[in-house]
Formats: sequence, structure tokens, C-alpha cells
Amino acid sequence: MAKSKPQKAKAAAEGAWGNDYVQRFVQDEELRANVKDALDNARSAYARLTNGKSASKVVMEDKKFQKDVKNAADSFKEASLALRDGPKRKRSGGFGKLLLLAIVGGGLAVALSEDVRNKVLDLLFGKEEEFDYTSTTSPPATPAPTPSAST
Repeated sequence: MAKSKPQKAKAAAEGAWGNDYVQRFVQDEELRANVKDALDNARSAYARLTNGKSASKVVMEDKKFQKDVKNAADSFKEASLALRDGPKRKRSGGFGKLLLLAIVGGGLAVALSEDVRNKVLDLLFGKEEEFDYTSTTSPPATPAPTPSAST
């Protein structure tokens, strides 16, 4: 028994929903945007190609046509890569944020605490040696004042 056209269309649509590519297209907004941009650019390029001028002249000399074709190709390429690779995972940047937080926290601790600053300086340059200075030379002799004759 043959199915009617609406029943066949319904079965095809239900089968399509199970397809991974269709699911990805429905869920990935960036993929849809790339496909829409590609189709818009291709439509614009086609309109310029069929505007009455010779096709060879449009292809060789029309800069806007060339730009539309390039943009359409780039958008289709991005869309195909997105379909092939799957949806991009949004990274939380956990390690980078943690590293930045540690550096900022360490800088604040060194700047605000004298004890921490002294420990860091001791680690970097070694402990400061305390010493008593004793001179090995004797102080220069001061000449005795000469008695002056007073009248």
C-alpha cells in the first residue's frame, strides 16, 4: 500500500530530526549565522552575475562580485568546519583565571605586608648579614692647639 505525499513528508521530517547534522544546525547559532551569511553573499553575487552584463566581464572586473563570492566561500567553509568538528565548547578559562588571581594576590601580599616583603627579599637575595664594624686603623692624631701669645 502506497503512502500519501503528506505521510511520506512526515516520515522524512521525523527521520531528519534524528540526524546529528540537523540537530547541530538547530542548536548551533553560529553555524546558522554562517550559513545565512553564505547564502546572502551567494544570492548577491548571483544577482550581480545576472544583471545583463556579460558574465566574463562581471567575473573578471566586478570587485563587489568577487568580494561576495569570497565572503560566501569563507562562510561556507566555516559552516562546514563547524558541522564536521561539532559545537565549540565554551571554556571557562579556569587555569588562566586561577594563575592571574594567584599573581595579583601575591603582589598585594608583598606590597601590603612588611613581613612577607622581608621574606621574599630574603629568598631572592639571601639573608641580610648583621655585623659590627670595628676599624683596624687608629684615628688620625689631631694636632694640639698651639698656645697663642696674648698681650
